[in-house]
Amino acid sequence: MTDPARAERPDVSPGGGAHRGSITGEHYRITPLTPRLVRLEWSPSGRFEERPSSFALHRDLPAPEVRVGRERGRLLVESEGYRLEYDEGPFSPSGLRVEVRGGVSNYHSVWRYGQDPSLPADHEARRRGRPERSIDGNLGGAARTLDLADGEVPLEPGVNSVNGFAVIDDSGSMVLEDGMLVARGAEEGAIDLYVFAAGHDHVAAVRDLFAISGPQPILPRWALGNWWSRYHRYTEESYLALMDRFADEGIPFSVAVIDMDWHLVDVDPRHGSGWTGYTWNRELFPDPARFQGALHERGLRVTLNDHPADGVRAFEEPYAAMCTALGREADGSPIVFDPTDPAFLRASMQVLHRSLEELGTDFWWVDWQSGRTSDVPGVDPLWVLNHAHFTDNEEQAAERGERGLTFSRYAGPGSHRYPVGFSGDSIISWESLAFQPRFTAAAANIGYGWWSHDIGGHMGGARDDELAMRWVQFGVLSPIVRLHSSNSPFGGKEPWRFSEPARTVMVEQLRLRHRLVPYLHAMNRRAHVEGRSLVEPVYFEDTSAEAYAHRGQYLFGSELLVAPIVRPMARDIARGSVDVWLPEGRWIDVFTGWAYRGGRSVRMHRDAHSVPTLLRAGGILPLVAEGEDLDARRNPEALEVIVAAGADGDFTLWEEPEGGAAKLEDWVGTRIALDAEAGVLRLELPARPVVGERRWGFRLLGFDAGAFGDVETVVVGHGAGAEAGGPVVGMADPGASGSSASGSGTAVPVAVRAGSGAPSSWTSTSARVQAPIPLPIPTSARPAPSRSARAGSPRPARTTWPARSRSC
Repeated sequence: MTDPARAERPDVSPGGGAHRGSITGEHYRITPLTPRLVRLEWSPSGRFEERPSSFALHRDLPAPEVRVGRERGRLLVESEGYRLEYDEGPFSPSGLRVEVRGGVSNYHSVWRYGQDPSLPADHEARRRGRPERSIDGNLGGAARTLDLADGEVPLEPGVNSVNGFAVIDDSGSMVLEDGMLVARGAEEGAIDLYVFAAGHDHVAAVRDLFAISGPQPILPRWALGNWWSRYHRYTEESYLALMDRFADEGIPFSVAVIDMDWHLVDVDPRHGSGWTGYTWNRELFPDPARFQGALHERGLRVTLNDHPADGVRAFEEPYAAMCTALGREADGSPIVFDPTDPAFLRASMQVLHRSLEELGTDFWWVDWQSGRTSDVPGVDPLWVLNHAHFTDNEEQAAERGERGLTFSRYAGPGSHRYPVGFSGDSIISWESLAFQPRFTAAAANIGYGWWSHDIGGHMGGARDDELAMRWVQFGVLSPIVRLHSSNSPFGGKEPWRFSEPARTVMVEQLRLRHRLVPYLHAMNRRAHVEGRSLVEPVYFEDTSAEAYAHRGQYLFGSELLVAPIVRPMARDIARGSVDVWLPEGRWIDVFTGWAYRGGRSVRMHRDAHSVPTLLRAGGILPLVAEGEDLDARRNPEALEVIVAAGADGDFTLWEEPEGGAAKLEDWVGTRIALDAEAGVLRLELPARPVVGERRWGFRLLGFDAGAFGDVETVVVGHGAGAEAGGPVVGMADPGASGSSASGSGTAVPVAVRAGSGAPSSWTSTSARVQAPIPLPIPTSARPAPSRSARAGSPRPARTTWPARSRSC
């Protein structure tokens, strides 16, 4: 051990390598990674881990500015975010502390290694089995699964805390060697910690997480639409007939999830159970390529369920090819699932799964339910599966110019690199629904932004139409909406199985989801570039005590605040309610038009048709226009933009050109800016549009469109251009409450500027402002679509939006 008195100054690495700016002693290494993040290592042998881990991929970050010295015989490391004191001995509560700067709290902003800050009341709660508070103030991250959870479950740590510090223990995580996750093999007593000291700057803490762990990938656009999933013994005919029924009803979907009955499940008992399988059941699906091709023709991507734990048995069609790939005899003995064997993993991806992908499967639902252990200590099969499947799918997709995807459970910090997350088999109960919004939002604290839940619940419970309806409303305003149910005859989530008003509400909400795709895809890019998950706790922007207390509501992208209703409505008033904390400012509900003053808690009541969905003052929400194609793969030809009064607003709608995975520099941005004081809305059209000619419509919440100023339309990217008078577009009377979207009224002038190199079509691009919101057409009054509308183009429908705002 280094004697603290022996050296005037510790060894500070001059830079370069994986640990630029490290402070190293005989048994310790301290590495400031950012002004708010420091790595702390202890090694009995003095050997430190250099390999990337499942959590920490990028330790070679630019060295932050720190001051290193001594005080009272202790090592002192100071940055703008923290002050670290260390006695240079084995890590201990008295010898190692990190104090968070910035006055986060009066006395709880100091982390000491190994300290237990429990109070007697905490020990008593633990003894009695009562729910415990977060002792260190950690705001939670994610959990491996919600299987069998009927309500709240403990969360693994995130990088945010009310006390200003959080710790990720990376001591036992797996490491990467030759592209494969392997056991770390750390010596006994080795410690590898990452201390986040961001105070209450929760966004900064998560950005530091992404800096060291890698960003969230950009999801394929089609993944943002509705997913259909059911544990049910479908046939090719029944599944395709269901998809056609959805199209006939005008209910859009973009992903078809085929649960385990796609493969043989009734197998000879000498082989074990039918839980694992890699052979299509041709009694149900005689021609798997034809079946999946038919789904592709309908605009759907396909994922198959995979329970891999039983390996590959002799009755499986790929058995012989797998034996050949592994250099063994096809003697009838099973090929054991072994996540520690590189040869097995290679063959699993390149032979076993590839042979099925060639029939049309787009990605895999990796449904690992068999624990954290393998034959090699320190190797977690779930981590290995997530890494192998996502990287393999990403490589295959890249060859087609597309984006990769997998669908699996959360394995631990760093899992955000392998979207989408499957949260497990949800119990059907109000308690399960009540926990999912909080669970989803908390995952932003560990960068895990793309949860997919069993919307409506999977098992247990009892049929409850109101519960299913509220669950769908939450699902539509969550990262991934995947309707799911068991094989119970009472469990299907097809909207026509439900009574009114649940049926109508579910249909309207599923259509709304596809109208939101332009906004969602822009937020998808934002998550990758800016480190902001689609769903975040409100305390990411408001660190008041009330914001920390209201954890069932969340920010939904940059513009919206959502508060799901998660308890039954009061029968006497036929309304559901939820207590909502509103940060400072003005908020307008996009469904009711009611405007609220922020800085307070409000109990909001809603009928069956909506939950509080609040657009911030100056907020700008782009949607696919009503009456347009709802195919989630395509950029719409017409957009409707909802704009909220009360403050200036500035929003860039980033869109990805169709035809493949575009580089970031090839995305197209359309800027929409509101000058509230001047009453001017500016639309800056891109020089390289993603569609040839686009129609724009605006709905203004909170002000009178008749008194509103110009909508200025500008084509950017062509230098100086000549100004041309644009068309004058009719709009409904701002004072009326009628249902027509094209009534006569005050016209809004539109200025269009086109550069000399701009396509001529842009000189006629229109923008219109409209205050009254048309009422929805009753389902019974809508005409049936033609059969040709089924191929990825479900019939569009109207969504109920408010005619005007009203203050509350």
